[in-house]
Amino acid sequence: MVSGAGCGDLIESSVTEASVRNGDSRSVRKVRRVELSTFLKSRRARIRPEAVGLPAGARRRTPGLRREEVAQLAGVGITWYTWLEQGRDINCSVQVLDAIARALCLDGAEHAHLYRLADVPTAPTPITEELVPEEVQIILDHMHPLPAALFSAKYDVLACNTAYATMYPTFMSGSRNVLRKVFLADECCTPYPPHSEPDHLARMVGYLRAAYARNLGDPEWVEFIDDMVSASPHFAELWARNDVALPLGRTRIIRNLAIGELEMYMTSMSLPSIAGAWMQVWTPSGAAAWDKLHALLAMTPEDRRRPWADHVERVHNRVLI
Repeated sequence: MVSGAGCGDLIESSVTEASVRNGDSRSVRKVRRVELSTFLKSRRARIRPEAVGLPAGARRRTPGLRREEVAQLAGVGITWYTWLEQGRDINCSVQVLDAIARALCLDGAEHAHLYRLADVPTAPTPITEELVPEEVQIILDHMHPLPAALFSAKYDVLACNTAYATMYPTFMSGSRNVLRKVFLADECCTPYPPHSEPDHLARMVGYLRAAYARNLGDPEWVEFIDDMVSASPHFAELWARNDVALPLGRTRIIRNLAIGELEMYMTSMSLPSIAGAWMQVWTPSGAAAWDKLHALLAMTPEDRRRPWADHVERVHNRVLI
């Protein structure tokens, strides 16, 4: 038998859960504040005082730091921090949250989680000591002869295998940002011919828009978008549409001057272990595409480079370096 008080708790809990499922913003905010309270307490409890330059003391009843010590380290008022840890509905600035993150020694993923629980839209990009773990490169290499690469949310090529570098040689020189190479290069030098699936570039920008929404206010993102809008009228036009999209697996026509056009299937997948990263794998669409891919990979580096060098000299009147 459930007591009256317990029944009331169950009813309130079920109503709250239903409200969250139905997208009620106030209920969602309330649940986040509860999660924030639990998160802050857990992070505080794991820190040894001596690890942050405080005396351990002999009369600590619980492990970790006291609330007043976190407030002291973060340079915020003890009352304000207590309210925050209690899950009260108070406003949190980015600067104060950053100070609390430093006081609690949060890593990149924890820092971003703190922002989300506090309803601050500008989540910092988690920083990892090793951006691409060795095992990820091993996975990419073992996908050969399928071209495969790992991208950041801004389309930077973080890692790739030999087949990908061979199929996309222009992406591998200088800035390894695919959007810059696609939108800022002459049409004759991009791997995506204008006649092949006109909405492909629009989908790329749509994916970038969705990723940008998760990094609002990040200076690196703001600078990148501003640069692209200024440098490419086509990008600026697509960006102004405010469309969002996912990098769905679809057929692409890829142009490589050493072998011609290849029809490939693109499969994308996220990689949660690296914030914002996702993997792209290309599979030939049929026997003809497989033959072309094998022929391209079998060429010597000089044979693959020569058509590009001839094109640059003939069309652009310069020497390919």
